[in-house]
Amino acid sequence: METNTNSKFLPVAVVVAGVLIAGAVMWNGSRSTAPAGQAGSGTAAKVNIKDVKTDGDPFIGQADAPVTIAFWSDFQCPYCKAVEVGGIPQIPIEPALPDLIKNYVDTGKVKIVFMDFNFLGPDSITAGEYSRSVWKLYPDQYFAWRTAMYTAQDEENGGFGDVASIDKLTATIAGIDAAKVASDVKANKTAYDALMEADKAEAGKVGVNATPSFIIGTQLIPGAVPYAALQAAIDAVLK
Repeated sequence: METNTNSKFLPVAVVVAGVLIAGAVMWNGSRSTAPAGQAGSGTAAKVNIKDVKTDGDPFIGQADAPVTIAFWSDFQCPYCKAVEVGGIPQIPIEPALPDLIKNYVDTGKVKIVFMDFNFLGPDSITAGEYSRSVWKLYPDQYFAWRTAMYTAQDEENGGFGDVASIDKLTATIAGIDAAKVASDVKANKTAYDALMEADKAEAGKVGVNATPSFIIGTQLIPGAVPYAALQAAIDAVLK
């Protein structure tokens, strides 16, 4: 899989119900800033990916892929973990990202841009800073590092996710010098925080106010939705 050009169920009614339930749980459980009544509506708001500034953000896929997905997430968000790697018993969906990668990213049809929406506490900020550093220093290893981060996720802001635990995890990723990353984060914390705030500002402009959230073409899709929901949006753009 090319990471970037710089380095490179059941009847339908049950599926729909599952999407709505997952969305409703996400909005409430992730302490979204969404106003009451907006959460989990199941309505895909009209937006346009062309209006989203994604330059400089980590991504996987061909840089010139015909479809770009903007994916806002928080490393402390369990619903993001459900989408990326699964393993969350209270969110009974298969992780969508592996199938997106196999069917769309690896085939050159989709680029997934990882946007920051760090709002779940100090460990969210720390992870975001490390994410920026790993992307800058080791773009080829970024997705392996990201996957390991979500796999290791446990109690929100009370378990994995502080500096020491991230340093330890980073050292396990082949091709990454963990000490170099740690030093870079210390030296560039202010710059990385500014980049994360810029992503959050982009989110605000297009109505994203919780994690996970996706913009695909002219649809905003909030929540830990199953693969089929994202597949339908992608296929609509590819037609």
